[in-house]
Amino acid sequence: MATGVILFKTEEEIDLMRAAGQLLARTHGEVATLVREGVTTRQLDRRAEEFIRDHGATPSFKGLYGFPYSCCLSPNSVVVHGFATDEPLKSGDILTVDCGVFLNGYHADSAYTYPIGEVSPEVRQLLKETEASLYKGIEQAVVGNRVGDISYAIQNYVSTKGYGVVRELVGHGVGAKLHEKPEVPNYGKRGSGPLLQTGMTLAIEPMVTLGKKDVVQEKDGWTIRTRDKKPAAHFEHTVVVRKDKAEILTSFEYIEKALQ
Repeated sequence: MATGVILFKTEEEIDLMRAAGQLLARTHGEVATLVREGVTTRQLDRRAEEFIRDHGATPSFKGLYGFPYSCCLSPNSVVVHGFATDEPLKSGDILTVDCGVFLNGYHADSAYTYPIGEVSPEVRQLLKETEASLYKGIEQAVVGNRVGDISYAIQNYVSTKGYGVVRELVGHGVGAKLHEKPEVPNYGKRGSGPLLQTGMTLAIEPMVTLGKKDVVQEKDGWTIRTRDKKPAAHFEHTVVVRKDKAEILTSFEYIEKALQ
């Protein structure tokens, strides 16, 4: 998936990625206004694509490796790469919206998992703790640490709460290509992996399961679901490694406003 060497970004390139990240944040906010019972994921996908293109950008995912949609829309036990469908969302579902924006030659990538209607307390807690684990990982994305420090922080946080951490799918570098080096697993050892340095831009994205960590791929060749069919949550930000504190280029601000 990610090929070649780690590409370090200049501040000018980071400015372009920040603009892509802001548009992506606003796209997520636009989608969030529609997420509710009775809406189909195809409607959400269509709105995301319209909004991105109306603002002079293109959806990062559409056509990438042959993926047919602008967003990965993954309900319930689907971890990632879910297809848009005409099946309405119903109360008790959860839905991950994973989306990317390509603007002025650079990508931004982020994901958010929504509760639909009345969701069980244990599933609501899964969402809360998975989002918290994202920020635990981001705290470690500072100069002098290693990728394994991010991985360990995420794994340690969620595993102590009894959740599974998906192994087969990982975060990644991001920039002029959506998937760049290094891979950023959500499990690992402190002090292992590539050294984090100024100018590295990463998509950090914990994928956490209510049951076991094992996943299977559906016959469509894309959809990844938990083997035990239990729910999975997925939260993601695009960040820049900085000296004392990582800079987050994407945002959930517009989602949170829409959900108020």
